[in-house]
Amino acid sequence: MKDNFSKQAVDYSKFRPQYPREMIEYVISFVSNKSIALDVATGNGQVAHKLSPYFQKVYATDISQKQLDNAIQVKNVIYSKEAAEKTAFEDKIFDLIVVAQAIHWFDFDVFYKEIYRVLKPDGIFAVMGYGLFSTDPDSDKILNNFYYNIVGSYWDAERRYLDENYETIPFPFEEIPSKKFENQFVWTFEALIGYLNTWSSVQHYITKNNQNPIDLIYDDLKASWQNNDQKVTFPLLLRIGKLK
Repeated sequence: MKDNFSKQAVDYSKFRPQYPREMIEYVISFVSNKSIALDVATGNGQVAHKLSPYFQKVYATDISQKQLDNAIQVKNVIYSKEAAEKTAFEDKIFDLIVVAQAIHWFDFDVFYKEIYRVLKPDGIFAVMGYGLFSTDPDSDKILNNFYYNIVGSYWDAERRYLDENYETIPFPFEEIPSKKFENQFVWTFEALIGYLNTWSSVQHYITKNNQNPIDLIYDDLKASWQNNDQKVTFPLLLRIGKLK
C-alpha cells in the first residue's frame, strides 16, 4: 500500500468530507452480530468513529503514523499502525470490515486473502468511497480542467478505480446489491481549497514543480465560487459482500 497522505495528515483530518450517518447505518444493517469491527486504512478515524456507537470494539489500522496521530479518539476505538495486507489479528474475529477511500491502493490479491482470514464466516465486508464532486456549472468547468488537465497526469494510476466508481475493482465476494448515496455540503472557499490541497495529485505536482497547481486556478475559482451557491455534491461509492 502506498502512503500518499502522511504529509498532509492535519489537512486531511480537517478538510476531507465525512460519510453520512445514513450510509454507515445502511452498511451496519447487514451485520447480524455487532461485536467487533475493523476499519482498514482508517486515516483520521472518521469511519471508525462513526462505527463506534454500534460495536463493542472497533479496531482501526493505517500505515501512516501521522494520520493516526490526528485520529479521532474514542474509548472503544483501538488504533494500530499496520499494513492492510498483513495484520496481527487472529483468524475470523470481525463481524464487519470496512475500507473507505483506500482499497485502490492495495495489492488486491494479498488484501482479499487477509479479509478471508480475519472476517467471520457470517461477517460483512464493505468498500466505501467517493468520486469527483460537482458544484455549479461555471465552477465545474474550472475544477474539471484542474482535475483532468492540470493535475491529471499527476494522479497515481490507481485513481482510475475511483473514476470508475469502484465498479472495476476485483470483488471476490458474494455481493449484496446496495443503495446509491450522495453527500452534499455547503463549503466556504477556504474549505474548497483545503480539500483540493489533500489531493495526492496536488502533492505530487508540488514535489515535482515546486509550485502549488492550485495557484494556477485560484483567482478564477475564487471569483466563480463567490458567485455560486457554494454547494458541493459527492457521489458516494459502495460495495458490500459476504464470504463465498
